[in-house]
Formats: sequence, C-alpha cells, structure tokens
Amino acid sequence: MSRNLKVGLFITMAVLTTSFTFYFWQIFKTPNLQLEADRSFTLLIPENATYESVLDTLKKNEVINDEISFRFVSKLLKYPDRVKAGRYLIKPDATNYSVIQKLREGNQDAVRLTFNNIRLKNELIERIGPRFEFGEQKFREALSDPAVAQKYGLDTTTIVSMFLPNTYDIYWNVSTERFLDRMHSEYQKFWNDERKAKAKAINLTPEEVTILASIVEEEQARKPDERPRVAGMYINRLQTGMPLQADPTIKFALGDFAIKRILTAQLMTPSPYNTYLNTGLPPGPIRLPDQVSLNAVLNYEKHDYTYMCAKADLSGYHAFAENYADHLANARLYQAELNRLQIMR
Repeated sequence: MSRNLKVGLFITMAVLTTSFTFYFWQIFKTPNLQLEADRSFTLLIPENATYESVLDTLKKNEVINDEISFRFVSKLLKYPDRVKAGRYLIKPDATNYSVIQKLREGNQDAVRLTFNNIRLKNELIERIGPRFEFGEQKFREALSDPAVAQKYGLDTTTIVSMFLPNTYDIYWNVSTERFLDRMHSEYQKFWNDERKAKAKAINLTPEEVTILASIVEEEQARKPDERPRVAGMYINRLQTGMPLQADPTIKFALGDFAIKRILTAQLMTPSPYNTYLNTGLPPGPIRLPDQVSLNAVLNYEKHDYTYMCAKADLSGYHAFAENYADHLANARLYQAELNRLQIMR
C-alpha cells in the first residue's frame, strides 16, 4: 500500500471518527426540543401507557425535533421497557439523555395544589378532581361514599372538614384513596393534642369547630383580627342555647352568596342550615375555613356579647351588644345606611 493511500485512509477514518463522535455528542448532550426558551412542557403519562403512546404525545405536541435520535437514545437506555406513569416537566434546554433518563427513573414533578375560598363540596370537587389522574368523577364518588367518609370518622357532609386550605405538593398519578389519606394526615397534624384539648374545653369536636369556624369566616372574611370576637359571640350563644342566627347560613341555604341584605322572608327558608329556625350548629361547614378561623374559634375572645351586626360605617367591622335593646339600636343605624345607599338585597 502506497504512502499516499495510507495517509488518505487515515484522514478518512479520522473524519468518520470525528463525525461519529460529534453526532454521538449531539444526540446525547444537545437539546432536541422545539420548545420556546420560556416555555416548558408538562408530559402526563397515565397508568399502562406504552413507549409509543409517550412518543406520540411528544410528537403531537411538537416537543422533539429529531425522532430518530430520541428513539436511538431510548433504546440504548432501555426506556421502552421501563415506562412509568406520572407527571413530568420537560424544560426547553433538556437533552435526549436528560429527558429519557428522567422518564425511565420515574422522577416525577409533583402537582402544586392550592385551594382556598371554597364554599360548596361541588366546588372542591371541581377544583381538585381535574388536577389529578383520578379525575373529577372518581373524586366525586369517593366524597359521596359513606364508607369512605366513615374510614376517617366523618360522614359525607362533614368529610370536607378534613380539607385544610393550603398549598400541597402531590403526585399527579396518586390514587383517590392515597390522596384522601394525605388530606387526612394533614388534618391530623393540625388537630394535635393541644388543639383537641381546647376544642374539648368549649364542648366541641374538631368537626364542630370547623363548622363554627366556617360561619365565623363567612361573617368576617375581610377583617381576620375580629374573628376571635365573632367566635366568642357565637360560643356564648351556643352555651346559653340561643339560636346562632347567622346570616351566612341563610345565604348558604339559599345558594346565593351575593346577597348583601337578608330579608325577613328569607329567614324562613326551610333548611337544616338555617340557624334562625334551628338551634345549635348546622350539619356541616358552609365553607372550608382557613387555619386563622379555626384558631380564632379555639382561642376565642371571652366577653359577654350575644349580639352583633355590621357597623353602620360599612368599615367591615361589627357592632357588638350584650342585650337586645342595644343590638336593635345598632341594627337601625346599619339598616338606615343601607336604605340611604339604596341597597335592597
């Protein structure tokens, strides 16, 4: 073999080696995504999904540039045999290797779940159900199942009590049962021995504290600093056998939370939630109270007030009274202001 031929072969091999090395580096270490720099893609892989269905989802959403290189790295890492369900956040600068390794190992990105300002069970179901694989229907069925509620020492009305408004990180493919177990675990953490003792001291169960706290929060959502005083007023009524006569329970019974002025006829609404017609607490909470409201009940302000109405200055605070005569005087001032502003409902 001539010297020139040897040199030519050497150069050819060197070029091929360099090209192969570059391609190998490219398919493993350079991004293979069509995502914009500020946009990530959330890949949801349901239970029993196949490698081809995962690839179809990526292709349908135009996530990957080069399907051949993606398949090549997948095969090398044996990903087609190790598809794991879950929620995976794919970032724009991700490489074939980093994406496939993440999916292969099942390194999920949790759903950041935040819920608050919820009144009805149906609102809770609609807020949470679609965020997870179990979906709205399965979640509704679970919360409506007496056996499920009994597992947690509750019923289908009070089961919403164990949902404490907060922010939680939970995996997308969690089962309904595991999700409810998590909510109950958070509920139990809040209801430690100290809080249970405080509830017992006012002759209330944790579920009853939640119901009362829901009324307190509806009465005083704008001014949290007044909630312990509002709670004390209602506790005084409970302890003396007076009806709570809480206007928010009328709104709940009517299903109309935009009412600004409760009319006499509305006070006659037949409902177990009508605290004008029924003494004691209603059968369940009228909203999901936050921890501020729960603690306001447990650490209520001790006083002799048994009446309250909104202040006539419309500041958001209440005028409290120890007797009915003073309460009527406060109420007339408030009603006169509503009349002046022509607020009829």
